[in-house]
Amino acid sequence: MNARRATLNVVIALIALNLLLSFGNAWPTLWPLPLPRLSLDLAAIALVLSVLSLRGPVRAAGVRWASIVVVIGIVLHYINVTVPAILGRKLDLYWDGQHAWNVVRMGAESPSAMKLVAVAVTVVLALALLYALIRRCLLVLAEGLQHRRLRTGVLAISLTTLGLWGLAPPLQGSFAPSVVSLVADQASMLQRALFSTDDELQLGTSPRFDSNLAALQGADVVIVFAEAYGAVTLDQPEFAAALGQSRHHLEAAIAASGRRAVSARLTSPTFGGGSWLAHAELLSGLDMHDPNHYRLLLKTQRPGLVSHFSANGYRTIGWMPGIQHPWPEGRFYGFDRIGDADGIGYRGPPFGYWRIPDQAAMALLQDQELGTARGDDPRPRLAVFPTLSTHAPFRPLAPYLTDWSALLGSHVYADPDAITARNAAVSWDEPIPAYLAALRYQFDWLSGWLREQAPPKAVVIVIGDHQPIGTVSGPGADWVVPVHVITSNEIVLKRLAARGFQAGLLPDKPALGPMRALTPMLVETFAIE
Repeated sequence: MNARRATLNVVIALIALNLLLSFGNAWPTLWPLPLPRLSLDLAAIALVLSVLSLRGPVRAAGVRWASIVVVIGIVLHYINVTVPAILGRKLDLYWDGQHAWNVVRMGAESPSAMKLVAVAVTVVLALALLYALIRRCLLVLAEGLQHRRLRTGVLAISLTTLGLWGLAPPLQGSFAPSVVSLVADQASMLQRALFSTDDELQLGTSPRFDSNLAALQGADVVIVFAEAYGAVTLDQPEFAAALGQSRHHLEAAIAASGRRAVSARLTSPTFGGGSWLAHAELLSGLDMHDPNHYRLLLKTQRPGLVSHFSANGYRTIGWMPGIQHPWPEGRFYGFDRIGDADGIGYRGPPFGYWRIPDQAAMALLQDQELGTARGDDPRPRLAVFPTLSTHAPFRPLAPYLTDWSALLGSHVYADPDAITARNAAVSWDEPIPAYLAALRYQFDWLSGWLREQAPPKAVVIVIGDHQPIGTVSGPGADWVVPVHVITSNEIVLKRLAARGFQAGLLPDKPALGPMRALTPMLVETFAIE
């Protein structure tokens, strides 16, 4: 092959390989987006092939192995640019990978299960075609590098590309994220997760939990962790408008029940998932942005809100309808009762992977722990209830029922509307309409519960655990969530207002601080010296 023809072929091969190693994400979809930037990984590959070509033609076996490595690199690059766009945060393969199967199950539980099978088959075929294309490009490159001048040119371009990246920081935006950097970052995270010293000092100092709860005057306290309820619902104009009427109804229900609401913003330790980190941060008052801190916390005997309420004469309940398997880590919190999916008494049909609609879970909590039928235990209650219905993929979504007593029986959700709702299709590509519908449902059942069911003197804390996934919240969203305290207790309301809470359900920016800052604030607010 003459030098001119070889040069043309090599240029085409390099352009094709660069496109495959430099694409971005076409947010909010799962599709790649070609971008005009350079691949450092390709520069490194071309450099290695150029050096190897000095000894003669690269063997076919070497090209095959190099093709496999490049295909793996392209898959890792896809993960590197797609997962953060979907989740809205940095990928952690060790911790996120532990929940990957549950994410697959969530999709498989939906009517789109056959679509997932088709996608799997398509992925296998695409990888086979990708391997063939990569192998062809590398063969062309290896053959072209036998021309001395062409080899010198490719070598110079590779070194220049790597040099510009390392020596000219202002130009780094012109380069695609490196797969090598991804592997190094993930290896560092893995090393830290598996081999870091379990030194309790890493957790810092816990807040003081040595005061009383006299300001509550024996009232029940209900902490509702509202799944994926983020500040995007306040700051995104389209979201705020879509939820405006439901928020207005909630405000009206709060007023009609003789209560008032004060609200603030807090920064969650997590984004798009990892709700347990937010739960642990609020209940312990410790920084949980690092999953390793959560693992370490569970090995300690640190005090928290649950033990604080228990020491002050409260019965403590972890109302956890999302727990569908053994939860030994729940022992850390010290709840008097943990009501999991099988233990709260739901007898209706399942709604998707999470099975139990929030309204039904709250109705059961009200009936068993917060209402008049408290059994032989008259103690006031602390109930911690992480919701589920606003969890991705946000469907299927149960209809709101005005008859709360019907939610306690086995014939609930048997009407045609409920059956239709159970079969609603899930859309991972267009989740925003379903997310907004789930938030409206959340406001509706909260309104109904506060107006008709909630204990009159209860202090209700509704706090978002994290922002929704990146396909809902958008690129570059912050980690801020709303918190509402709803009560008729004027002492609590005035003290929280003095600490930066604002009247109503629409708190202004900025956030008061991290979520853990609320923990000592509540301890102080609930105490009387």
